[in-house]
Amino acid sequence: MQALPNLLWLRSFEAASRLRSFTAAGNELGLTQAAISTHISGLETQLGHQLLERTTRKIELTASGRAYLPAVRKALQELAVSTEGLFGNRTAGSVTIRAPISECVLLIAPALPAFRDMYPDIEIRLLSAIWADTVLETGIDIEIRLGDGNWPGVRAEPLGTEFIVPVCHPNLVKSLKKPSDLSDFDRIHTLGFDDHWSRYCDAIGLKTGPETSKITVDTSLAAVELAASQSGVALLLERVAMNLVAAGRLAVPFEEKITSVQTHYLLHRDTDQTQSPAARTVETWLRGLFAGSDQR
Repeated sequence: MQALPNLLWLRSFEAASRLRSFTAAGNELGLTQAAISTHISGLETQLGHQLLERTTRKIELTASGRAYLPAVRKALQELAVSTEGLFGNRTAGSVTIRAPISECVLLIAPALPAFRDMYPDIEIRLLSAIWADTVLETGIDIEIRLGDGNWPGVRAEPLGTEFIVPVCHPNLVKSLKKPSDLSDFDRIHTLGFDDHWSRYCDAIGLKTGPETSKITVDTSLAAVELAASQSGVALLLERVAMNLVAAGRLAVPFEEKITSVQTHYLLHRDTDQTQSPAARTVETWLRGLFAGSDQR
């Protein structure tokens, strides 16, 4: 690594070689013609080889320059691709959202086409967080979490009260005419929501008694797929359930619902800088989406 030349020198060499002009290279990189010349001279001194032949009207690559240029260009391109792939486009119109994976897939993604129709100039990057305690990283403009609102180093803005409802395949509704009928079906349990079934059964006056067989999954996505395949009854956030009911994938067999002890929060770092106008627009849209207003 100690033998690597200065990255700015390499960029100046690549631009000057491609444009055949120190002045044009300086304009492209936001530097003066003299700075480009100095960078290339420094590079040539470090390498011990002349890379460019300078004349009064133009510059030409030497044999060493022609041999070196493809490797420099390839390295710069790979660095640019890797940076874009990992950290994305950080232009003023680009906004990166991170949210729990189930909310990304079941709530935010279905509403994005309507948002894009309203704001076609805003580029959205939607990233999924698998674990609720994932640290806030640089490069994330908007972070949404489901929990109790207590995370160190951040201010948590609640996005509304969440309710829990049962869901099943539409074909099973005719067999679920009263709460006691739940005993005839498997209850799909989602890790992280350990008290949902016991609280729901208490709310509808169903004695828990001997547990019916349960299927346990670790995401609401898996719970949705199991319920949609007629494998049992799951408990979901009402706003997510209503989207799936509207799509015809699931049905809500009972009107009774319970309040969730967890809710969604919009997180703000204590060190956050002023947001871009695009990020503020997306935050306002997300507040409406999670508050239950029609965003589609």
